[in-house]
Amino acid sequence: MLKSLIETNINMNISIFYEKQDSYKAIKDLTYHIGNVGIELKETNQNRQDIDIAAFTYNDAKYIRKEIQVNNEDIYFLYIYISIYAENKKELEYYLNKIEGIMQSNGMQTRRANFRQEELFLSCLPIMKNHPIVKEASRRNILTSGLLATYPFISSTIFDQDGIFIGTNIYNDSLVFIDRYNNQKYKNANICIFGTSGAGKSFYTKLLILRYKLLGISQYIIDPEREYNNLCEKLKGTQIKIGPNSNTYINILEIRQESLEDGESGYLATKIGKLIGFFNLIFGELNEEDKALIEEKLIKTYKNKNINFDDNSLYKEIKKNKKVKREFKGQNEMPILGDLYKLLGEDKKTKKFEIKLIPFVKGSMKFFNHHSNIKFNNDLIVADIYDLGEDNLKYGMYLFTDIFWDKIKENRNQKKAIYLDEIWRLIGVTSNKDVASFIYKIFKTIRKYSGSSVAITQDISDVFSLENGTYGKSILNNSSIKTFFALEEENIKILSEFANLSEKEKIEIKSLKRGECLMFVGEDHILTKIESSKLEQEIIEGEKSEKKNSNSDG
Repeated sequence: MLKSLIETNINMNISIFYEKQDSYKAIKDLTYHIGNVGIELKETNQNRQDIDIAAFTYNDAKYIRKEIQVNNEDIYFLYIYISIYAENKKELEYYLNKIEGIMQSNGMQTRRANFRQEELFLSCLPIMKNHPIVKEASRRNILTSGLLATYPFISSTIFDQDGIFIGTNIYNDSLVFIDRYNNQKYKNANICIFGTSGAGKSFYTKLLILRYKLLGISQYIIDPEREYNNLCEKLKGTQIKIGPNSNTYINILEIRQESLEDGESGYLATKIGKLIGFFNLIFGELNEEDKALIEEKLIKTYKNKNINFDDNSLYKEIKKNKKVKREFKGQNEMPILGDLYKLLGEDKKTKKFEIKLIPFVKGSMKFFNHHSNIKFNNDLIVADIYDLGEDNLKYGMYLFTDIFWDKIKENRNQKKAIYLDEIWRLIGVTSNKDVASFIYKIFKTIRKYSGSSVAITQDISDVFSLENGTYGKSILNNSSIKTFFALEEENIKILSEFANLSEKEKIEIKSLKRGECLMFVGEDHILTKIESSKLEQEIIEGEKSEKKNSNSDG
C-alpha cells in the first residue's frame, strides 16, 4: 500500500508513528473483551445488524492475543498521516480523490482531517509531534510482523553520494545519482546501453562523457558513426581519424610500452595473440594450422627488426651527456604490414594470406601500411573510423580497442572508461571468437584497472548472434549497470532470453518515450527520465540545439 503511494507523482508528505504498548495490559484487555463479546454472541439475537462486526472483532482479538502469547509478538499503535500539496483547490481535490482510491483499492479506510488540518500538518513535520486530537481518530493496532510491512523506503531509488546526476525516477520524481566506480556497491563500473535509433541512447552516452569529463576521468570513444566530433571539439579532446583521406596513421604491428604493466613480461607473445584476432577478421575463421603459419611469419617479421621474445630486444641504449640511457624503441623502428606481406608471399603455404592483404598494403586501405604518427596524451580521445566504410569498420574498431586497452592498463589507480559504440560489430556474427573473447576479457578484467567499459548498440539480434549469444550474454552479465531505451518487440523478445525482464518491464520498454529508459543498477530496477541542462544540451547537440532555440524564439 505504501509503495503504491510513494510511486505516485503527487507532491505529499507521509508521516508514520509507532507507539509500543504494554503487552501484559494488552492481553488483560483483550481477554476481557473476548469474554464479553463471546457472551454477547451466544445470547444476542442473530438478526442483530452488527452481529458480523462483533464476530470480526472477537476473532481479531483472539488472533492478537495468541500472537502475543505464543509467538512473542509485541503490539503497537500505528498512525499514518498524509499531507498533500497542490497549486489550486481543483488540483488538490483531484489528488485527494486519487489517494483515497489507491488506499481503498488496498482495503484501507481513509478520513479527511476536516477542521483538524493544522494539527495533521504539524504531525507531518519532522518535529516528532503526534498531535493528541488526530491520534484518537487514526489509531490502529498492529503486531510486529505487520509493522515490518510498513517500512516506507521500498521504492526503487538510487542516490549514490559521489555519483553523477542521471535523471529522475519516472514513478516518483526522485533524483537518480549513480557512482558507477563505487566498488563497494557495484561489482564493476561497466554499462550496457541498448535502444532503437532515436530512442535517446546517443544523447545519454554523450551526457555521461560530458559529466565524467568534468570529473577529470580519462575517456576513450570508438566512433563508427561520426557522432562525437562536436562533443570532442567542445570539450577540447583529441580526435583521431583513420581512412583514405586522413593524414594520421596507426601501425597495427606496433608494440607499445604501455601494453604491459610494470613487472609483467612477454611483449611479443602478448602482441602476437592480439594480432591473431585481427587477422581472423581479415582472413576469416582461422584453423590451428593457419594460426601457426601466421605466427611463424609474425615472429620472423619482428626478428627482421631485431625484436624477439626477450623483452630487452624492445629497448635501445642512447648516449646522452656521457650517460647511457635505456629507451623503448620508437614508432619508426617497428615492422609494418608490408613487411609481413612480403614474407607471406615467399611461402606457398601462406600465399593465400598475402592475396587477402593486398587491399591493406597496396589497395584502398593502404593507410594501414604506415608507421604510427600520433600520440595518445589527452584524457578525452575520440577514434573516428567513419571513413573506413560499412564493411571495414570492424578493422578500425579492433585496432582502436587494442590501443585503448593498453591506455586503460597504464595506471591502475586512475579512473578511466572506454566506449564501444555499435559493439555488435565486434561480438556479433560478422566477428569471430578470438575478437569476441578479447572484448569479453576487457569487460571482465577492466575493474582491476579502475576502468569502465560501455557497450552501446541498437542491433540487439546481432549482439546475441555469435555462438548462440554466448559473448553478448557474458558482456551483459558483466555490466552492473544496464540501460534499456525503447526497443522493438522482436528485440525485446531476444533481450528477455538473456536478461531478467519481468512481463511488466517488457511492456514498459516497448512504450518508453524518447529520453526514457529502464535502468538495472545493481539489484534495483527503475524507470528513469534522462535530464540535462540547456547548456549541456547545446554542447551535445551543437548546431541542432541552436536552431531549435532560434525557431522557438521566433
